[in-house]
Amino acid sequence: MPALANEEIADKYPQSELYDAPVEFIPGVWTAIGATAPPTYENAGHNNNLSFVVTDAGVVVVNGGASVRLAAALHDEIRKVTDLPVKLVINENGQGHAMLGNAYWADLGVDILAHAEAIEEVEENGDFILQAMQAYNRDKAEGTRVAVPNLSFDDRYAFELGGVTFEVLHLGPAHGPGDAQVWIPEWDLVIAGDIAFHERMPPIFGDTCTSCWIETFEGPFTDLQASYVIPGHGHPTNMGTVTEGTVGYLRDLREKIGAHIDEGGDLAAAYYVDQSRWAHLDTFEELATKNAGRVFEEMEWE
Repeated sequence: MPALANEEIADKYPQSELYDAPVEFIPGVWTAIGATAPPTYENAGHNNNLSFVVTDAGVVVVNGGASVRLAAALHDEIRKVTDLPVKLVINENGQGHAMLGNAYWADLGVDILAHAEAIEEVEENGDFILQAMQAYNRDKAEGTRVAVPNLSFDDRYAFELGGVTFEVLHLGPAHGPGDAQVWIPEWDLVIAGDIAFHERMPPIFGDTCTSCWIETFEGPFTDLQASYVIPGHGHPTNMGTVTEGTVGYLRDLREKIGAHIDEGGDLAAAYYVDQSRWAHLDTFEELATKNAGRVFEEMEWE
């Protein structure tokens, strides 16, 4: 089993801004696996997966990166694999590590695609997200600015490049607004983004609907019948693994919180429901109590 990243594990690729060098998961599909810890100066904000797909006519990149320097570092690695140009960058959501590197790609004239709700998040919160990145990244944030994606979609954006068909999907509410999945049907591969977790605890936000997330995951996401899954964080894997790490966790937490509510428990005690089954997941210490409180607030009114 691969070692899980945390703040104590050193940068795995010190000669690059990237936390780790890209690996080829299946032929033509590469991913630079980020730290599963929170963003820090040491990991340069590379705490998600930055993926790229090489076709006969060009490259598709999934995630802009947390800064222009990180995007440039990824591009350096792409150039080691192919001389073909990057044709499209896809933001899997509106979070900083998905979109703050957009400016690098935009300055090269590359189109950037995101779901309409992710674009709204970038437009509304981009400056705040940038400032938060500048606070931890300091000199590594130099040159980064907010660049809003120039291409938008609602449910599905399909295109072909170099004989490969890509379907960029928004399958429904999940981890956050504007989550996008990149499905390549002929390879049975989904670059899942933050709908799917397995090495890192799923973060539950104030506006996350966990029942909706389960419904989206068990419905249209599972219906893809993907053989290969690149999650938003952690090593590429398969559907069984991310189902346990995502739906397994969400259902277990909802069951614990539901029982707590039925027993007349309050919010203060909800933070301490037993989540020890999931203590092996990275960011457990940062997220477990927060997740419990947010699910209590959600389920209190269900």
